[in-house]
Amino acid sequence: MHIVYIDADACPVKDEIYRVAKRYKLRVIVVANSTMNIPSSPLVEMVVRTGFGAADDWIAEIVGPGDIVITADIPLAARSVAKGAYVLDSKGRSLSDANIGDVLAVRNLHEELRQGGNIRGGPSPMTPKDRTRFLAKLDETVNAILRKFPPSAVSSNTSPT
Repeated sequence: MHIVYIDADACPVKDEIYRVAKRYKLRVIVVANSTMNIPSSPLVEMVVRTGFGAADDWIAEIVGPGDIVITADIPLAARSVAKGAYVLDSKGRSLSDANIGDVLAVRNLHEELRQGGNIRGGPSPMTPKDRTRFLAKLDETVNAILRKFPPSAVSSNTSPT
């Protein structure tokens, strides 16, 4: 069974993920620094890992090929891509071997500019168009995974909780 891992502490599209996962009967693991409300479903699980970077480290350790990671954290995205996972940010941008190096470089540049006081602020707020783009890309990603890893060819992943 394919698993969707949500880097959940700041994820604005959790409800959208739950809807898509329910439609495709995908297991969802919500990983955060503290407990949060999740749907009452045997397919949705909450994993709490406290401490700086602990949730990201847990996802990066357990994720595998054919899994999906939803995150805005670029270093976590890079670690997940390296393990064969499909990675999306909350605005529907796909992160892969083809673009993760450039995305990491831009992230590091922006971090340096912020530390130097040259730029302020963060990403733009979510819009309805962003949510629509995310839903379309998540649906497209799930279908690509199902074509590449048919359910009968995939063994069930386990998670150390």
